[in-house]
Amino acid sequence: MQALTPSSPMLPRQRVFAALDFTAPDRVPLEYHPSPAGAYEHGNKLRALGLTVEDDFYGPAPFPPAAPDPRWIDANGTYRELRRDEWGVLWQYLIFGVAGHPLERPLDDWSNLPSYQPPPLLPTSGPEFLESQSKASAHQQRYFLKSGWISIFEVMIAVRLFEDVLMDLATDLNDDAPEINALADLITDYRLAEIHHLLARGVDAIQFGDDFGTQSAMMISPRIWRRFFRPRYQRLVAPILAAGKKVFFHTCGCNLGILDDIAALGVHAIWPQLNSYDLSHLAQWSRQARVAVALHPERGGLMTRGTSEDVRCAVNHLAEAFRVADGGAWFYVEIDSGFPFSNVEALIQSIARLRGA
Repeated sequence: MQALTPSSPMLPRQRVFAALDFTAPDRVPLEYHPSPAGAYEHGNKLRALGLTVEDDFYGPAPFPPAAPDPRWIDANGTYRELRRDEWGVLWQYLIFGVAGHPLERPLDDWSNLPSYQPPPLLPTSGPEFLESQSKASAHQQRYFLKSGWISIFEVMIAVRLFEDVLMDLATDLNDDAPEINALADLITDYRLAEIHHLLARGVDAIQFGDDFGTQSAMMISPRIWRRFFRPRYQRLVAPILAAGKKVFFHTCGCNLGILDDIAALGVHAIWPQLNSYDLSHLAQWSRQARVAVALHPERGGLMTRGTSEDVRCAVNHLAEAFRVADGGAWFYVEIDSGFPFSNVEALIQSIARLRGA
């Protein structure tokens, strides 16, 4: 596929807004996730490659150095990190930069719920807050500012055993299971305060993220999702839309049964797991629903086991299927451990070629 031919150069922030509005950008927008796993494995080679690109969300040089703290490496060179998060969950990490697994959860026993407290709220005043406002404003002079990770389900299955949460949801037939509803409301209240903090600080968009899908279907039924989660998301989305800001939503797996519901919330963009969908159908849905799509080339198969030519073909196929020249999509790149560097080069260079860089 040929590179886009820019008619009038745009600032990165303008470029992202154009794509979200399904207006032709001067070039397809690009977002890099600064994954520590990839930065640690590929080191200076990746950082040097990153210096050749400019991210429309975060700016130049998107791959900062990363390495595990030596405290978490034993005498045999094995990495094992234990970390307790702000929700009181003790996590174990066995691969640096890759998500861990919970070892201790505060709400496996519902008797702990009455005394359970969410993390402290972030301030909306004071010197540190004013400094964050200033940094946000400076960033937005050139780049698009997307902040937050607003999750409900992912916190629920972290603070309580995953299968117990699924059973709680399955048996909450008429909103009559008090504990699981109380937990979800506690998380939602906290997220609402977090959203107000982000809006006060200054953002262009707020990112939601909850993984509801497996490779072929949802982990809960669409009916349960609509009854239990949709009203809570609606409550969280409302102030963002009222402030005139954009809403991004990430969810892994096949969530075909709720795509229309996500769009109906007022979401402007989704970051889906592309290999869980028929791409032509997803692209058609995107334009009909006016929900932009993050084009995230598949990591588990393509980037890990494919060839450089496979990667180049996949990038071109995504660009054509989602008509990136007409807006409505952007490339999202996340470099994990286990990617052959030749595939990393092919990915970054193929996208750069499409962008005319």
